[in-house]
Amino acid sequence: MAQAHPNISDNRPVIRQLDDAAINRIAAGEVVERPASAVKELVENAIDAGATRIAIDIADGGKTLIRVTDDGCGISADDLPLALSRHATSKIDGSDLLNIHTFGFRGEALPSLGAVGRLTITSRVPGADAAQIHVAGGKMEAVKPAALRAGTVVELRDLFFATPARLKFMRTDRAEAQAITDTVKRLAMAEPAITFTLRDVSGGGEGRVTFRADRENGDLFDALHARLARVIGREFAENALQIDATREGIRLYGYAALPTYSRGAAVAQYLFVNGRPVRDKMLTGALRAAYFDFLSRDRHPAAALFIDCDPTLVDVNVHPAKSEVRFRDPGVARGLIVSALRHALAEAGHRASSTVANATLGAMRPEPALPAQPAPARVYQMDRPSPAARQASYRAQAPGFAELSQDYSGSIVEPTPVAPVAEETPVADLPLGAARGQVHENYIIAQTADGMVIVDQHAAHERLVYEKLKTQMAENGVAAQALLIPEIVELSEGDCARLMAVVDDLSRLGLTLEPFGGGAIAVRETPAILGEVDARAMILDILDELADQGESQTVQARIEAILSRVACHGSVRSGRRMRAEEMNALLREMEATPHSGQCNHGRPTYVELKLSDIERLFGRS
Repeated sequence: MAQAHPNISDNRPVIRQLDDAAINRIAAGEVVERPASAVKELVENAIDAGATRIAIDIADGGKTLIRVTDDGCGISADDLPLALSRHATSKIDGSDLLNIHTFGFRGEALPSLGAVGRLTITSRVPGADAAQIHVAGGKMEAVKPAALRAGTVVELRDLFFATPARLKFMRTDRAEAQAITDTVKRLAMAEPAITFTLRDVSGGGEGRVTFRADRENGDLFDALHARLARVIGREFAENALQIDATREGIRLYGYAALPTYSRGAAVAQYLFVNGRPVRDKMLTGALRAAYFDFLSRDRHPAAALFIDCDPTLVDVNVHPAKSEVRFRDPGVARGLIVSALRHALAEAGHRASSTVANATLGAMRPEPALPAQPAPARVYQMDRPSPAARQASYRAQAPGFAELSQDYSGSIVEPTPVAPVAEETPVADLPLGAARGQVHENYIIAQTADGMVIVDQHAAHERLVYEKLKTQMAENGVAAQALLIPEIVELSEGDCARLMAVVDDLSRLGLTLEPFGGGAIAVRETPAILGEVDARAMILDILDELADQGESQTVQARIEAILSRVACHGSVRSGRRMRAEEMNALLREMEATPHSGQCNHGRPTYVELKLSDIERLFGRS
């Protein structure tokens, strides 16, 4: 029996004009996804009004109450009804939709909120009396006098009461409140000159302040640094590098954390375009690419980056919530992020995150004296090579090491650095100090002017060798091996065109491709360092990255993975006893080599402990 087609009916559909209430509810579905969306729209309106203090009160995760109070310019009594009309705005005149200098410009937020909730606006402009207007479920009441000193108070109650089905999709009060907090924090990062206060008034009363950021003073970077310390955390601020670069009319500034201050998820990545918080795939891909050589795939960088440019260079009207943007020339913005971050990371040299030292000190708490109930002794475990394995390692590494089989590590009486050091700079005053000994045949102990440094000799030397190999490859290029019989890979015409757009970049990495008719391509050369490769699998991986991020790191990642393995095998082994001059030479080379503060996987190569912290461990402070 033939099955009826669901889209074929005997009744001809009739086109109808929807009424304003239905139109506003549909618009609200696009603009106001959840309570955090409403908070975002109202706070952005307050910022556009020139407010210097913004207070946000919420109840039950914003479901029953959202109140935003600001000290901005206000709305006159005559303009209040117009403010609740769709596509009515004071921010643009409609003649140029690209030259936008404000957060809002569509005139949809307030009427959309009034269509799905109970909205009350109280406002006062200088030199006039305050006025109030109320709208519930799209039904507007008349304007009436009110009492207000200055600015505007927007109160939204019972969000989605007019569309009960939307309430079923709301998450718990706690989850919605957390989403609101995240939204306010993102807005606060971009506006350090504004005081933000977020208060939870669930249950009535004064409630409790869940977030507060007072106005920051100073120049752009001082104020931004202080605000980021308040919002993201002081540890981020202490381990962040200042970014400031300009290219072709686009300026990038902000702070990016050291690779050793990485996160397990992309939860500390904040991107802004002309002050607007965005979640843009191209920008996050550029951020990831900048740290590509310093972090393993399961670690994510932390950064707060701001892009400022002429509004005509970026289109912000491509997403209902304006959370995505489209650059006229995305390659310039992406290249600026990658080059500026890599330059800053290179200038950081051997610097490593201070959180490593804090974690070390936290693990070295002194045992309590005469406790009432003795706690069980802590169990320390350390993977150490057996005596037989150490002797075999000594014999394999250099003649003479087999005789050093006593059960102790190297010690130094008078360090004699190999690298020449200026007479006015004592070795102990250099950043990584002077080597004083070696413990467990793997860790170098160095004394600095104000503390000590513990270096993982294998991880440190591995990074140094890796940087040398990369430099040699950059200078000499990537050697390619020609395939005796080119491998033909069948693709769709779209995928083939996407691949051909980056064929020159792939060729520089030793992967030579040519079109072979239709959607097919011929792989003629592959990077020699990779040995035998599955060309088809590599091509498909490249296409996946191009579709997802707009660029591909597959070939480079495989080449650098080989270099990393070569560096690992060519570096100083754990278990090797080093001489004084070798240890000091390693320290001096670390000081001179960029990125030597972390190994090839983003882990630290050394830990620095300040003398004041060490004395505090022994109660001497």
